Amino acid sequence: MVVGTALMRIAVIVTTYNRPDALAAVLDGYAQQSDTDFKVIVADDGSTADTAELVQRFAQRAPLEVSHVWQEDQGFRAAAIRNRAVAAARAEYIIFTDGDCVPSRAFVHQHRRLAEPGWFLSGNRVLLSERFTRAALDEHLPLHGWTWADWVRARARGEANRVMPLVRLPDGAFRKRSARTWEGVKTCNLSAWRSDLIRVNGLDESYSGWGLEDSDLVIRLLHAGVLHKSARFAAPVFHLWHKEHDRIRLPENQKRLAELLHSSRTRAALGLDRYLSEPAHA
Repeated sequence: MVVGTALMRIAVIVTTYNRPDALAAVLDGYAQQSDTDFKVIVADDGSTADTAELVQRFAQRAPLEVSHVWQEDQGFRAAAIRNRAVAAARAEYIIFTDGDCVPSRAFVHQHRRLAEPGWFLSGNRVLLSERFTRAALDEHLPLHGWTWADWVRARARGEANRVMPLVRLPDGAFRKRSARTWEGVKTCNLSAWRSDLIRVNGLDESYSGWGLEDSDLVIRLLHAGVLHKSARFAAPVFHLWHKEHDRIRLPENQKRLAELLHSSRTRAALGLDRYLSEPAHA
């Protein structure tokens, strides 16, 4: 562990939209973390009141600080709500995830342990089947506390797509072998220093609809000299099944990303600086 990271303030930003049953399972996972010295910011992309009520109930019983950042529903605007949440945070270190990704019990601990100045972290996920997801939510299964044997049995039943992400390896030079790789990095399991996010102006809200705003952020971090460190085999999440998002705007987003790849641009055209003057929540 790098000196100083043990005491750094962490905010976990959980993005959600109108799926309170999944969000409840995710928040329960954060309430049961081995490291509880962090704050949760629910970044709400326009959900109805039942999500706000769920967050309020959770905050009253949770062993950690919880806040709710909401924006009006104007279609898929994950970049904007993540930017609002980063602006609201006062932690040195930000962990991004989604409201359908249940964290493993040591998720926050591992991100803290692997964090290092000049680097961002990217972990991976285990995909859960539609049938198993429904059962897990209906029966309130404590997925965050499942053992290796539980997941091996789930894999054998076809309920999870793999178990290898659950293998835990220590920190080491192998985690920096893909220091300039952006492919495969997703904001369902990504962490970075808040100062680095401010430097690149957060996520680019110019991306319209679903797709590639997370890749854009990672590429700009790399352009700014912030390198990629792997959190695979350390900090997995369990991704609850959902229908695919509307990808009608994906070709436009792909064109925008291609232009970025052929540039050296570091700052988002429409980004975090829009919200930095707003009051902090966490």
